[in-house]
Amino acid sequence: MIKNLSDHKKEEEKERQRLLQISEISLWLYHYDDIFSDFDPRPYSQRALSEDFLMESKRMSKEKLSGKLQLTFSVPGKLRDAEKEKTIKRRLRDHFRKHSEISKREASSDLRKGAFVAGLGLAFMFSSAIIRTVFAVGLWHNLLMVLLEPSGWFMAWYGFDKLIEIFRKNKPEVEFYEKMAQSEIGFISY
Repeated sequence: MIKNLSDHKKEEEKERQRLLQISEISLWLYHYDDIFSDFDPRPYSQRALSEDFLMESKRMSKEKLSGKLQLTFSVPGKLRDAEKEKTIKRRLRDHFRKHSEISKREASSDLRKGAFVAGLGLAFMFSSAIIRTVFAVGLWHNLLMVLLEPSGWFMAWYGFDKLIEIFRKNKPEVEFYEKMAQSEIGFISY
């Protein structure tokens, strides 16, 4: 019986080591509350996630280029509670799905705004070129040129800058939440 119990412990330890090795994000918890904000007293099903948890998850997920992530929490064996873990998994999935959709909407909105402003700037520059080519020189034509050319250049550069910013700023955020929304979440004992 003692040998069998010892073999069982060894098998559990091997399984724990295997899960930690294949897991892209492994976090050591002292209790389930480490995942959530210390200032939020609501139950796990509604509670806000900890900024430390989110920052560490972002940092660790950057190393994984594509595919599903494995998110593993190591929790003291005596504190493990299957119902709480089920609730926490659901809460994490809900949070990551919600923020995935929010970040996609923001990126899409920024993309439309940037394209619109850049297009408007190009239209101003094109209008300026037509006025200069087709119409005779006069006070009103010169005034239009003074207004259209600089504003066209400014709007085009601003719009293109916005488009580049989307890929620099929003894309990593969208990718993080997309990866986390599709991640497999597990709990193991230590």
